[in-house]
Formats: sequence, C-alpha cells, structure tokens
Amino acid sequence: MTETVHLLHLLDYRTAVETDERVVMEMDNRPDLANVRGALQGGLIATLIDIAGGVLAGRNVGPDQDVTTADLNIHYLAPVVEGPARAEATIVRAGRRLIVTAVDVTDVARDRLAARATLSFAVLDKR
Repeated sequence: MTETVHLLHLLDYRTAVETDERVVMEMDNRPDLANVRGALQGGLIATLIDIAGGVLAGRNVGPDQDVTTADLNIHYLAPVVEGPARAEATIVRAGRRLIVTAVDVTDVARDRLAARATLSFAVLDKR
C-alpha cells in the first residue's frame, strides 16, 4: 500500500517562526506553482495566508478548542516573482469566540510587500 501525501506537503510550505504572538511561513515560487506570467499563483498565496493565520489563531485557544476560518480578505499588491513568499501573521484581537489575525506576504528576494490580509477565525469547542 502506498503512503498518501497531503497536498500541502507537495507545495512545500514551511514554518520559519511559530510563537503565540507571531507565525512566519514561507513557500518557494517554482515553475509548477507559477501562473503564465511566472508569478506565484494567487490561490496558493491565499492558502499560505490562511495556514499562517490559522496556525497562529490555533495557538491562542484552549486545549479543548479548535479554530476555523470565518472570513478572509486579501489585497494583492504585487506579484511574488522571485520568492520565497513569506507570510507573517500577527494577532489583531483574540476573543473568546472570534480571533482576528493580520497577515503580510512579501516577496523575500525583492523585499516587496505582495499582499496584506485580515482573517477572522471562529473558535469552536472540540467534539
């Protein structure tokens, strides 16, 4: 029997920093992940943002709780052409039932802000 590999492992997302206040994740721009202009696909940037924000939100809930994305707003500002794409998530507000994070994505090689996002995560009690 073959081992199943999750899609996120194939995309090679990696964590650079993970604390209760900040999560930084990166992914490379590769030809198989680029759009026709050579920039990292916007949907993959959105996924990177959602994962970084979600990991951070999850670090700010109790042991018997989980989080799920309730709202995601992204402003794409510039393409990630060289990479890697670096997503830095910070807490805006952590409440009992809703956690809001901010995530900035930069094209590291060009030192250029590529996207700015805010996300809301609903806090759920585990089943």
